[in-house]
Amino acid sequence: MEQKLLAGRLVSFLSQYTHLPDSYIIEFFTEDLWSSLPSGWQHALQDLTYPQVADLLLDVAQENRRYPSVWPLSLLAFRATAHGLAFPRRSRSSGSVKPEEFLENGSQSSLLGHIFRKHVKPKKQHEIRRLGTLVQRLCERTACLRVVDVGSGQGHLTRFMSFGLGLSVTAVEADRDLVATATKFDEELLWALEKENRKKESSSSPLPLPRSSPRHVNGWVNPKASWEAFIQQLGGGDSPTPCGPSKKRPRGSEWAEPRGVAGAPPDANSPESVGPVQRGEGPDFILTGLHACGDLSATLLRHFVHCPHVRGITSVACCYMKISTRENPSPPGLVDPPGPPAPDSAPWRFGYPMSRFVGALPGHRLSYKAREGACHALEDYVRRLRGGGELLRTHCYRAMLEAFIRDARPDLRRAGIQTIRKAHLLPFTEYARLGLARVGLDPDLPLDPQRVAAMLERQGRVVVYFSLSLLLAPVVESLVLLDRMIYLQESGVDSQLVPLFDPDFSPRNFVLVALKPDG
Repeated sequence: MEQKLLAGRLVSFLSQYTHLPDSYIIEFFTEDLWSSLPSGWQHALQDLTYPQVADLLLDVAQENRRYPSVWPLSLLAFRATAHGLAFPRRSRSSGSVKPEEFLENGSQSSLLGHIFRKHVKPKKQHEIRRLGTLVQRLCERTACLRVVDVGSGQGHLTRFMSFGLGLSVTAVEADRDLVATATKFDEELLWALEKENRKKESSSSPLPLPRSSPRHVNGWVNPKASWEAFIQQLGGGDSPTPCGPSKKRPRGSEWAEPRGVAGAPPDANSPESVGPVQRGEGPDFILTGLHACGDLSATLLRHFVHCPHVRGITSVACCYMKISTRENPSPPGLVDPPGPPAPDSAPWRFGYPMSRFVGALPGHRLSYKAREGACHALEDYVRRLRGGGELLRTHCYRAMLEAFIRDARPDLRRAGIQTIRKAHLLPFTEYARLGLARVGLDPDLPLDPQRVAAMLERQGRVVVYFSLSLLLAPVVESLVLLDRMIYLQESGVDSQLVPLFDPDFSPRNFVLVALKPDG
């Protein structure tokens, strides 16, 4: 009941301010976005310094706020409601700017073995250690030794769970090049282990060699396919030939006969091969996806609910703008299946909303722009504001350029302009020259100096408006994730949402955790 009450409040709040998350900051001048704010808000916000924007608007933990002027109650209520409705992004024990594991060395986690740090950036080190340990706990609670890692990329999480935690892992990745890289890194890790053991041959405590290597499957998880098709894909079936250390074995054999942690016998109930199966047949497993993009995270939740072999799930979502909705079933960036599309074998449902309850709420719609905004790194933006805001000059530059582009080509709206390096260090005239050329316009287009100067004076307002929309990003993300929790609740499964990662390291830091009830 509490989840549904919160969902109703989130939808009600967001529906009152749709103009903020739905607006594009590059249209600040062309759409006169500043005038869309209440006059009292304009007066209170127009002269704020960048650090004041961070302290007074965005930082939920800021105490003893000092206001340069009297703020309207509506603005204070807006900020307080946005902060109060969004899920807390930090755990209660979190408070330091940097996780303790990186205090001694900013690029190497002190809590992750050196063989698992190779090729892995600090952000990913932090993520794979914490998520892998959580998956291990779920395996222990469910007596599962098998894990399926979907969207496994270069296999960093897969390797840690397999070689580091002794779990039998099947990794599924659509990009064949990433699968090849993951296989190469697996072999490098095994070679490193063997090399260290050779050095320790005279030692009484050599490093234990893993009894199983992860199995890599090159395949695209079709959101329209049934869970039976997903299981068949894991076992080989008609999916592309698996890549990795297992490629010399018969197809499907590794899924059917995994080798778990040292000393653990294979599952005596494993079938010879895995195809469409009934409850009680085949190996049970934990499903995980680290930053599963767009509809993939929703698809994994549906497989968790419907497939009798998935005992638990840890879902870390990202790229909310790529989620399909009824209003936009094919958003930009949606991944197309490789090769000819397979026939649909399951009723098609959208990535948002997933739950019946949220889908029935008036005003539940989330635009592409609102969902894209929910992917922004709020903590990083606060740091930029407190650092003086020079890097934020590009917000104003791009909005100014949009105005001049529209003057020359009214039909050319929001044209894609690749990042201009060190744009904040350039005068606007040079930035405009580079940007105009990239959209096919004359780079020497005359620019009115007085108009340019007037726009530059409003740079602070551009940043304030963007910050107002960014304040709603955690609210939008909370609604998307709460909808998924309610979907699980409607399916008879309780779940928890845990801020597992440090948001300063990993902006998409929530993991949705669920276990099916026994029996």
